Amino acid sequence: MLSSLLHIRALKARIAEARPRLYRLAYAWCHDACLADDLAQETVIKGLNAVHQLKDASVLEAWLFSILNNCWRDHFRRLHPSADIDEIMELPADTPTPEQQHVESELVGRVRRAVAILPLGQRQVVTLVDLEEMSYSAAAQALGIPVGTVMSRLSRARLALRDLLHEAPASLYVLTPKSRTGQ
Repeated sequence: MLSSLLHIRALKARIAEARPRLYRLAYAWCHDACLADDLAQETVIKGLNAVHQLKDASVLEAWLFSILNNCWRDHFRRLHPSADIDEIMELPADTPTPEQQHVESELVGRVRRAVAILPLGQRQVVTLVDLEEMSYSAAAQALGIPVGTVMSRLSRARLALRDLLHEAPASLYVLTPKSRTGQ
């Protein structure tokens, strides 16, 4: 009994510690800082309330990403809007000179704009697999889709990103409603 309580307490601590990663992932999906914060918070709350349902602690991360994905879907079910992206926040640069900071912020902005152009399904998969370094099967489980779909979306996303980042100037990245919600 005591070991079970200690196990649950440790899981709750890990769930709370996962909030920054959940926020990053939510932001990559929705490009709205307030919404991403709400989604991350809702995910943590739901995870904490349902921690007793988690059978295998080794899949905690995938389980939380699955909850986040469900919260994201619930958001669209409730509101039915297209996600507005007014501005893309720049990551703070860790470089010492202004020139290096400028180059890095330009690159980060280009990558973010390129990822933002991707259809939602591709954006979700590329952020889970490439940014969060999840396995294909864990990403499939988190999104509730087959592994083959993960692989297909990831392949299309990587090709699109390659084309966008190598061929198009950064000023040509324009977000369309289709790019915000498509698969």
